[in-house]
Amino acid sequence: MNGFSASLTLAQAEGGATSVWSLFSESFDFFSVILVVGSLVAVMLIARVVMECRASVIAPKALPKRLRENLVTGNTPEIERALADDESIVGAAVQSAWRVRGKGHRAMREAAEIAASNACSRWTRPLDMLRIIGELGPLIGLAGTVWGMILAFVRLGQAGGSAGPTDLSLGISKALFHTLLGLMLAVPCLLVYGFYRSIVEKHCNQAMGDAGEIVDMIPEESA
Repeated sequence: MNGFSASLTLAQAEGGATSVWSLFSESFDFFSVILVVGSLVAVMLIARVVMECRASVIAPKALPKRLRENLVTGNTPEIERALADDESIVGAAVQSAWRVRGKGHRAMREAAEIAASNACSRWTRPLDMLRIIGELGPLIGLAGTVWGMILAFVRLGQAGGSAGPTDLSLGISKALFHTLLGLMLAVPCLLVYGFYRSIVEKHCNQAMGDAGEIVDMIPEESA
């Protein structure tokens, strides 16, 4: 019971309870600003990943089926219409190959591979940014903790070592709060990165496989 109460009220100093919010406001400095800004960026990236990293967005099944049917029937206008406004990996790869179909299948495959790789980066880039934020968060928090500890002991030295245990523990709590912020930033970022990385790779590989099959079906355009 005492441990649970201590998690809600961190410390008591100078006759009053120090809440989490007051501890945060008193510990607010350059490192806290970086961690708060990083948290806001991470929230936006996580929202983007959750909304966009889906099979229906990365590797939709309707477009490959539509392209195969029109390639079999040779319906060129319908193929170009299907590729016009599509931003998926299959659409980007096939569209690049379609533009150079007069140069042969080798040129079409090379163009499709480059376009597919660039299209995949649209979904892998936010995940890489989440990983970077997640790895830097604890380091920035640790740097803030070290800085806070230095300031706490400098004040202790300036007071001639007369500071009481309560004053010292409160200063150390403020310093360690940076580490807590860094960990709170890192955990969701790395969790989302680890969960969605394999999902994105799976959908990208599926889309690139579909794109390769469709590119091989494109007839060479006679000069």
